[in-house]
Amino acid sequence: MSIIHALLLWILGVLVPGTGMRRADARPAVPSHVRRPGESRETTAWLPAPRSPYGLDVPLNGASVVAVRPYVAACEREQARQYRRRLGLVLAADFGIDLNRHLIGAEGVA
Repeated sequence: MSIIHALLLWILGVLVPGTGMRRADARPAVPSHVRRPGESRETTAWLPAPRSPYGLDVPLNGASVVAVRPYVAACEREQARQYRRRLGLVLAADFGIDLNRHLIGAEGVA
């Protein structure tokens, strides 16, 4: 490094010091933990260690946890309803079984 670069870096360091945390001469103005003369280690309250929700001691209850999204269950209910209606129509058409209008879902048709 030439003398010009060294002089320029020195001038920049003196006139425009860095503002970030990585400054070499940055020291905290007040120590982070100052122990009072009468204070012992036992009086300081420690926080409990953080626990991960993934490492629970008790296993999850499968009956209390919903494993299927609500829209999937609604879609399955709709498919089962359509299957029952189609079965009713097949029975009525093929075997001549007389079905009421509410059984085949035709109550709105007049």
